[in-house]
Amino acid sequence: MFATPAYAQAAGAGAGSAFASFIPLILIFAIMYFLLIRPQQKKVKEHKAMVEALRRGDQVLTQGGIVGKVTKVQEDGQLEVEIAEGVKVKVMRHTIVQVMNKTEPAAA
Repeated sequence: MFATPAYAQAAGAGAGSAFASFIPLILIFAIMYFLLIRPQQKKVKEHKAMVEALRRGDQVLTQGGIVGKVTKVQEDGQLEVEIAEGVKVKVMRHTIVQVMNKTEPAAA
């Protein structure tokens, strides 16, 4: 009844306009992938490799801020870490944040 010319023109939009409206959404997803998702996946992959390479004698830092020396590596995902002389605690492998000093592998 009282339709303005602007509304009448918007109603007659073509199919090419529908694809053009998705371009910003696609660009936002691409930017999010390269700035957030991909670096996080790389960080997780590096952490997993670091944790799998732990061995006896490595000095490590846990998520709780405890620095200690690995005394035993167990198969069930646990490590025995000596935090002071004669004081050993068991921690889960995935709680290791950083390997501070790496030991050299023993010569065969």
